[in-house]
Amino acid sequence: MLNAGKCAAGSGVALLTAASALVINMAAGSGKPRDRAAASPPPGVAYRVAGVDGLDIAYREAGPAEAPTIVLLHGFPTSSHMFRNLIPALADRYHVLAPDYPGFGASSMPGVDEFAYTFDHLADVVEQWLDGQGVNSYSLYLMDYGAPIGFRLATRHPERVQSLIIQNGNAYEEGLREFWEPLRAYWAEPSAEHASALEAFLTLDATKWQYTHGVRNVESISPDNWLIDAALLARPGNKAIQLALFYDYRTNLPLYPRWQAYLRERQPPVLIAWGKNDAIFPAEGAEPYKRDVKTLEYHLLDTGHFALEEDGDAIAALMLDFLDRHVSDAQR
Repeated sequence: MLNAGKCAAGSGVALLTAASALVINMAAGSGKPRDRAAASPPPGVAYRVAGVDGLDIAYREAGPAEAPTIVLLHGFPTSSHMFRNLIPALADRYHVLAPDYPGFGASSMPGVDEFAYTFDHLADVVEQWLDGQGVNSYSLYLMDYGAPIGFRLATRHPERVQSLIIQNGNAYEEGLREFWEPLRAYWAEPSAEHASALEAFLTLDATKWQYTHGVRNVESISPDNWLIDAALLARPGNKAIQLALFYDYRTNLPLYPRWQAYLRERQPPVLIAWGKNDAIFPAEGAEPYKRDVKTLEYHLLDTGHFALEEDGDAIAALMLDFLDRHVSDAQR
């Protein structure tokens, strides 16, 4: 997303043409669900599809099935693609799963008249997908939209959560600052005027800004990121999906006290690896976790919203060290 007051709608039509064709053909070419009772995934990353309540849910899987599981939950407007480099870095020692939500990536994209695009419903789908995979114990990586989805899973089934890795994933009012003013206006009055203002968040320029704002070296960030994401956003019907989720984001704020109570009462080990230059979820949203979590490892990284793009190696190293110490031998 991008502050509507700072970003005009991007043209980018010519840039999107090739990427649109590529990504839409990829999304259409889904495979069959794989029986989890079969052998562990082969070396490298497997690209799979599972049926969930009539939907095809695309996901990436790597690592031995008998190892502790890490579930990677992506943000807006991307998909499991954001974890393309992190997954292989973890898979030698962990079983890694990363789904695409409905309306994102290569998963099914039913229209808003066919599917309720709410965070409750997305969490339902991810929960059913995990159940279908036979996974009932895991660590969660929470980023952007992955935070409200993951915290719903954690509060529904706290006994399943071994640890949390939080990367620019908000659970406190302190983390919603100036950037959120156009969204708050839409929540208060979901008018056509306020919706139109938010459409600037769905442009190629806005998506590029999410990847490049606050980074140390713009030239280190692959343009594939925003070209792929923008192509998926440009699919017919996807704008209505994203506006529905923008509006439903308001339902997360009343749940913050419940999520904070979960942290205080259950005390899962938490790793914070946060891009401190993020204008969407600034570092002020990372700080309050210190109030509620006793076993907290806290790292502010000198990068932006999609911290994995610039500091993926550092985050992978932090995760491996953290998980090796906090996922017990009994859980292995």
